[in-house]
Amino acid sequence: MAALSSSTLFFSSKTTSPISNLLIPPSLHRFSLPSSSSSFSSLSSSTSSSLFTYSLRTSRRSSLQGFTVKASGEKKNVLIVNTNSGGHAVIGFYFAKELLSAGHGVTIMTVGDESSDKMKKTPFTRFSEIVSGGGKTVWGNPADVANVVGGDTFDVVLDNNGKDLDTVRPVVDWAKSSGVKQFLFISSAGIYKSTEEPPHVEGDAVKADAGHVLVEKYLAETFGNWASFRPQYMIGSGNNKDCEEWFFDRIVRDRAVPIPGSGMQLTNISHVRDLSSMLTSAVTNPEAACCNIFNCVSDRAVTLDGMAKLCAAAAGKTVEIVHYDPKAIGVDAKKAFPFRNMHFYAEPRAAKDILGWESKTNLPEDLKERFEEYVKIGRDKKEMKFELDDKILAALKTPVAA
Repeated sequence: MAALSSSTLFFSSKTTSPISNLLIPPSLHRFSLPSSSSSFSSLSSSTSSSLFTYSLRTSRRSSLQGFTVKASGEKKNVLIVNTNSGGHAVIGFYFAKELLSAGHGVTIMTVGDESSDKMKKTPFTRFSEIVSGGGKTVWGNPADVANVVGGDTFDVVLDNNGKDLDTVRPVVDWAKSSGVKQFLFISSAGIYKSTEEPPHVEGDAVKADAGHVLVEKYLAETFGNWASFRPQYMIGSGNNKDCEEWFFDRIVRDRAVPIPGSGMQLTNISHVRDLSSMLTSAVTNPEAACCNIFNCVSDRAVTLDGMAKLCAAAAGKTVEIVHYDPKAIGVDAKKAFPFRNMHFYAEPRAAKDILGWESKTNLPEDLKERFEEYVKIGRDKKEMKFELDDKILAALKTPVAA
């Protein structure tokens, strides 16, 4: 099941019989990565809590043997309730453009005010692309969604904003009372509990008190046709949260790249177009998508060291990687590094099996495109400080580039 690609270490999730694999106990189709003796590269073994699952989803999954997905050609009116900050904002932007290109109607409602300083960042500075494509952009409070959209009616609503039930419930309740046929929710793969058996697959144990989990549970209890999508890290033009840029910033300045732990930790980094295409598949295949949870990720993992090497290759440079123990040095890895210091890798098995979806992410090529834009906007020449890096490198006695 795992495919290695040189020292970069890509892992592929391709299987020969995906639907039947979902019916096999997870322990029979995972690869197991034993904990290292090193205190900073070990996996968490907190897996004692019970699984949070929906019996409805399990029964639907079992009934899909021999099922053929039939995409609907119906043109729909879609409302996207979009966050005004963070990495998820770009999902709504790409989703809106893809829907418009397919002939659907789109209104993207961004939280807050159009005059906010947050709107001076991407993807909001590119919302004219949505308008020129025939879409509509509005701003407001999700709790007052009815007044914000006026008398417009919608077939589908995507909530790409709320992280807790208090924020999402008003949108769900309004959608239900307004006759919306399908409700989609952007959740997070971060709600999975740590596991000794990566990857995370749909149905694995989650943190029962996590806000996204409570939203998913409310949707299952309340809405007739719903689906939830759990993304991880993403790259793509218009993203306003650093991912590949963190690596480029150091590589182009000939600085060592400090990576916590062994560097062999697995993660999943998807191009945002993959997330958008999966959401669009749910809109065009509503009956198949109904009442299911989807890991909204690409189908390959990459090691943390591998990401640094791929970014260097995209920039046409070499890279010096140094590893460190955050606790020993006294730094917060969450502030010093953009990814989790652990195996954090999910697979999109449900989307492949149920929606017939395919990943198009190609990190080596996608990162070349990302580096071209990085240079185009002049970030490679921007003055930057690397105070946390310098502290780490000083503790490791690694020379710092002038």
